[in-house]
Amino acid sequence: MNANYIRPIPKRMAKKILKCDEQNRLAGGVRFYAYLTTIQKELVKVTVAVRNKGKDERLIKQVAVHGVYSDNCLVRDIEYNYMGGFRVGWYDEGIKYPGNLRPYYNDSNWYTAPFKYYNPWTMVMNPKFAMSLPEFRYSAADIYQTKCIITYLRTYLKYPQAEYLVKAGLGKYVPSTMILKKVGEDKHFRKWMMQHRQELASKYHYIDVIMRAYKTGKPLGKLQTYKETKIKISRSSEFTILRNLFSNKEMEHFIDYIADQNTNVNAYLDYLKACEYLKIDMSEAKNKFPHDFKRWHDMRIDQYTTAKAQADEQERKALYEQFAAISQKYIPLEHKKRNTFMCIIAHSPADLIREGEALHHCVGRMNYDRRFIREESLIFFVRATKTPDVPLVTIEYSLKTHRILQCYGEHNHAPGEEVLHYVNKVWLPYANKSIKKLIA
Repeated sequence: MNANYIRPIPKRMAKKILKCDEQNRLAGGVRFYAYLTTIQKELVKVTVAVRNKGKDERLIKQVAVHGVYSDNCLVRDIEYNYMGGFRVGWYDEGIKYPGNLRPYYNDSNWYTAPFKYYNPWTMVMNPKFAMSLPEFRYSAADIYQTKCIITYLRTYLKYPQAEYLVKAGLGKYVPSTMILKKVGEDKHFRKWMMQHRQELASKYHYIDVIMRAYKTGKPLGKLQTYKETKIKISRSSEFTILRNLFSNKEMEHFIDYIADQNTNVNAYLDYLKACEYLKIDMSEAKNKFPHDFKRWHDMRIDQYTTAKAQADEQERKALYEQFAAISQKYIPLEHKKRNTFMCIIAHSPADLIREGEALHHCVGRMNYDRRFIREESLIFFVRATKTPDVPLVTIEYSLKTHRILQCYGEHNHAPGEEVLHYVNKVWLPYANKSIKKLIA
């Protein structure tokens, strides 16, 4: 590409971009849009930056050009911000800098850079333009929404079968060369993909999971669960004792086991910690995979609780005092505003015990009180506003990551959609905002 052939933003396209920006009601900061055109017969994507200037004026300028056949892109007045995202210079548009000195990314000259850089994902205003060119007539570019449209078209030129995936609603798998090659070479695989199209489209599945499900005939969903659970267990030090207990060969059996027993990894982890405290031999299959997990889980937890209570009797008074102090410190995280639900903090270890007994889970028996007073995680209770004294859902909230570690209802079952929406979209943002005020 030659920068001398870059034409100004067409007036019609600029009007369309600004109208879209206004409809989205995006205020403050830099926004990016893109449109397709040709430069010297090469299809290109022109990325445009938009920002406000004062109350009524908006500025618009070209900042990057990526071509379907070019190894390099052209960029102007844009720089990657290592804190995340991009920043754009607007010196020539009337936004001056201290001392009227232009930053190095603000000289209005076009520069070349590797294709992969300066390519923010953004809305393409005219994707159908690509299909006006003979080589892309059947590319399905107008319905591809996953990543950079130019990257997709470069892939399409090499693997025309990419169109097959996009039209099937499986565009998220186009970046996988393995999938593309298999689709092009194996008609049985194409048929298998169509048979599982709805499941594959509903969420992203790991490529090795897809290939294994196809080759073995095993359920796709189950293999995806294996993979997700293995990743969860492998990435957290919390699950080290699980990794030590189960070999790679046994891990799938373990995942099948917790599914068959209608339980989850966290409940098994609590059971395992109780068994280790009680010095139970976990090399025996009857202890590792008890026939009735719930019965043995509750029994071991009770035994653990008794043993722990005896050992901790002298510390109990101090524990209650410390717990009350921490609870009072974080009481601003409680949410009792007008809503179908409310969220309150536990005020004592006894609250945890009552909650655990009412909902039949381990919050009152597995050291959650210790984590609470060490300010590692806090325990909150979600209640229906109309019945504030009736246990509904229990939350474990991390003070380190400001994320929800666990959120379970009765018998460790996942809450309903309404409760999850309240917890994730209403209470969690409120709690994190309150935490920032406390830290400040």
